[in-house]
Amino acid sequence: MTDTPPPEKPKLPWFKASPLAHGIMLAMFALVTAVLLAVANDSTSAPIAARGAEDLAASLEQVIPHDLHDNDLAAAMRPVSDAEEGTIKVYVATKAGTVTGLAYELSGPGYSGQIRVLLGIAPDGTLLGVRVLSHTETPGLGDKIEVAKDDWILGFAGKSLADPEPGHWKVKRDGGVFDQFSGATITPRAVVKTIYRGLMFFDRNKAALTAPLPAKS
Repeated sequence: MTDTPPPEKPKLPWFKASPLAHGIMLAMFALVTAVLLAVANDSTSAPIAARGAEDLAASLEQVIPHDLHDNDLAAAMRPVSDAEEGTIKVYVATKAGTVTGLAYELSGPGYSGQIRVLLGIAPDGTLLGVRVLSHTETPGLGDKIEVAKDDWILGFAGKSLADPEPGHWKVKRDGGVFDQFSGATITPRAVVKTIYRGLMFFDRNKAALTAPLPAKS
């Protein structure tokens, strides 16, 4: 009886047999993925930027009344360096070339995260308006800092370093003049402290903040 040789194993296609081919295929997959991600990013970056610009303009209009300026607030930004707060983006309101208001953002630690606060301030150091831009405070308690939930934040308009005096820039529980929320003292305390820091920032940098904007060429 003649021995029958074992059947030959089928040869694998080159793209499965070669380690080099595996590497090439992986590289091609990565390239295609990168191209798709780039296309997706390009298609969404413009709408996102436009929405961000709209949100910024809307927020600025809430802290600097429209009748106080005839310029584009969002386009009139200048950075101001401060020894305590670092470099702050300041949006300058002007009317007929004269500085009529300023707006800038500061953040402070609240009960459960950072609270971003936007301040509008007149050249004499009086607050024109204050709004909370974002926070992660407890719903139903700490979220009363939002103007949509409570009018508490509106009470800062017209205040300054002299009204009330520095020692009274606190919530009432700490000996100050500002109301706290029932069951949520930490949140309003944080906002009051942040606004006070904003007023101190203005006081330290008043000359630079109120200087006329450079003339457009």
